[in-house]
Amino acid sequence: MAVIALGSFAGSAFAIDVKAAVLRVDYPVLLPISRYDLRPDDLGFAGAALADEDNGTTGSFLGHTYETVTRAVTPEDAEMALGALLDQGIRLIVVQSNGDDLARLTDQAAAAGALVFNATAPDVTLRDDQCRANLLHVAPSHAMKSDAVAQFAVWKKWDEWFLISGSNPEDVALAESFRKSARKFGAKITEDRVFEDTGGSRRTDSGHVLVQRQLPTFTQQADDHDVVIAADGTDYFARYLSYHLWTPRPVMGSGGLVPTTFHGAHEAWGATQYQTRFEELTGRYAKPEDYNVWLALRVIGEAVTRANTAEPDGVRDYAVSDAFELAAFKGTKVTFRNWNGQLRQPILLHDGKITVSVSPQEGFLHQTSLLDTMGLDRPESRCTAFN
Repeated sequence: MAVIALGSFAGSAFAIDVKAAVLRVDYPVLLPISRYDLRPDDLGFAGAALADEDNGTTGSFLGHTYETVTRAVTPEDAEMALGALLDQGIRLIVVQSNGDDLARLTDQAAAAGALVFNATAPDVTLRDDQCRANLLHVAPSHAMKSDAVAQFAVWKKWDEWFLISGSNPEDVALAESFRKSARKFGAKITEDRVFEDTGGSRRTDSGHVLVQRQLPTFTQQADDHDVVIAADGTDYFARYLSYHLWTPRPVMGSGGLVPTTFHGAHEAWGATQYQTRFEELTGRYAKPEDYNVWLALRVIGEAVTRANTAEPDGVRDYAVSDAFELAAFKGTKVTFRNWNGQLRQPILLHDGKITVSVSPQEGFLHQTSLLDTMGLDRPESRCTAFN
């Protein structure tokens, strides 16, 4: 089991051994456009190591210990790997995978009474009619990210958008999210075009050079617009847009100004101390996946500390309760939506070097939480698993 009561007390709490796991599914992908974006071998796992240190700092005073097992697997081996973790008695699992595999693994975990934390999948459906009672989302959805971008654009009075999306399924889903965000916040999409992914290597003359040559012609004769919104979930073309448009305009979305949970240059609200500790531990800068895994494991640590339980149901119930809140280096404490298990959190808008802005933006009001202006609000969500 995830919790072992040792029969002794540390202060007023039972000593608890907390064992969790991070399961990362690695997919075959092309090399990234930029060498700056090469994937580190310990992606996500580094965040787990830091979380164990942070949880252990408080836990040492209460008799709580933390150990996180990490596994990197292919999609074909994911179910077997999860089964092995469950056979070890681990019932708190952080998963880095796409949405389809996450749904499959979450159902497998549910049969064993395990709780899953989503650290990467942005699929809106998993927060909507395909939600699971044993699945909590630390990663923001497409809707949260697109709403974050839309708020900034509307706040800047860039109300007319030229939407450019890719042709892959991930791009299509992201583009639809931006269309919904435009309707939600009163922006107008004056032009909506699809940039076809014809394949090929992105770091050869047949790849990135061809894309750069195509973009000026592709963006010719677009209707008047204030900003270009890029929906490129497969990292094919959006990075090139800023300096290859026919008509110069700001670029936001998958290129230019990008929504993210975290990045290595974020310094506000005490984030410098997180960055310093992470860099001392790993020798590199933090990436969003590292932060998301760290945050998921800190949710577990907070539940163990405050509710004195590491049982899956106990962690889940405390996390979605009004009592839960967690500092996350974003200027406000984060909480979960009790209708679909999504973590409310500010979204950073990052230009590759600095945090340019943070959404929710000033002037976007909500009757309960300003963070609920991004993503599926209670009336919009068709999730019934948390009822």
